[in-house]
Amino acid sequence: MTGQDRVPQRGGPCVVVAGGGTAGHIEPALALADAVMRLRPDARVIALGTERGLESKLVPARGYQLELIPPVPMPRKPTPDLLKLPLKVRDSVRRTREILDQYHADVVVGFGGYVSLPAYLAARGRVPIVVHEANAKAGLANKVGAKFAARVAAAVPDSGLADAEIIGIPLRQSITGLNRMALRAQARQYFGLHPHAPTLLVFGGSQGAQSLNKAVSGAASAFASAGIGVLHAHGPKNTLAVQSMAGGPAYVPVPYLERMDLAYAAADAVLCRSGAMTVAEVSAVGLPAVFVPLPIGNGEQALNAGPVVSAGGGLMIMDADLTPERVVRDVVPLMADRARLAAMSNATLGTGRREADEVLARMVLEVINK
Repeated sequence: MTGQDRVPQRGGPCVVVAGGGTAGHIEPALALADAVMRLRPDARVIALGTERGLESKLVPARGYQLELIPPVPMPRKPTPDLLKLPLKVRDSVRRTREILDQYHADVVVGFGGYVSLPAYLAARGRVPIVVHEANAKAGLANKVGAKFAARVAAAVPDSGLADAEIIGIPLRQSITGLNRMALRAQARQYFGLHPHAPTLLVFGGSQGAQSLNKAVSGAASAFASAGIGVLHAHGPKNTLAVQSMAGGPAYVPVPYLERMDLAYAAADAVLCRSGAMTVAEVSAVGLPAVFVPLPIGNGEQALNAGPVVSAGGGLMIMDADLTPERVVRDVVPLMADRARLAAMSNATLGTGRREADEVLARMVLEVINK
């Protein structure tokens, strides 16, 4: 739902969250929104977004109001679009200021990405700003916002934001409160997995990852021979044909995981990318992980996974090195070693921060009260 025709109601504090584009920006914003509403049921939360981002689906589905602003994509290389950027920023900032005034915003909370930059510029000098950085390296938007923010929070130390308070990443309560063992039987039945076999969960983000798809599906016969089941989210735009071996645990391909809580509960370990949100969720639920960092950007995915790997909770395989042979050599033996999986699970749990949502919510409410 959008709020263009709504008349804002006065009452409790109004929190505007800006974190559009990818799930890595949107999910922490929504987890914060949930925590704010638990602490202040009279609060109002308005989310900023664009028509292009996942927020157009995720935000209304979680019951929050979405206000659309013009997108301001940041070109990675010099292009003709770069010349249009000042005009696009101006239009987006103007629309954002209208929204802040319309809803009498008390604070703007940004999580990075192209929605946050106009939010920070629109709020500067008008509405207090709180910045949260999820990645190991801060992006451009949060570097700008942090210069005039009332409070700055980060998931990990050394993100590049001075004086940031280290709190972890806000996560949904369905993840932080997940009892994997209690849900295991239900989860295995839900996905059609073997009820008792060691099971590997594979996913490469909301759109899937071709390199993960090829490497893991190419090792399907080895998994079956070792008595290992696989739940593999290959992405809605990809296809994955895997021939299961008779008598072996099922290899279950799915386009997308609507129920991540059940996917985590069904699994004994996970092979995945290492976006900040993914690392935080995997750590919170205590899943041993084989991280395959996305081989683009400024290397932040490898940095995101570093603390978990160093603690003994995960392995890291570079994308270029991920082949069916490498999966057979490293992942199949891991899945067959229950003692090693248990030790890794304990190590992973030690790196997670389950309370970040309420820590950030209290920080936001303190800024409003001041």
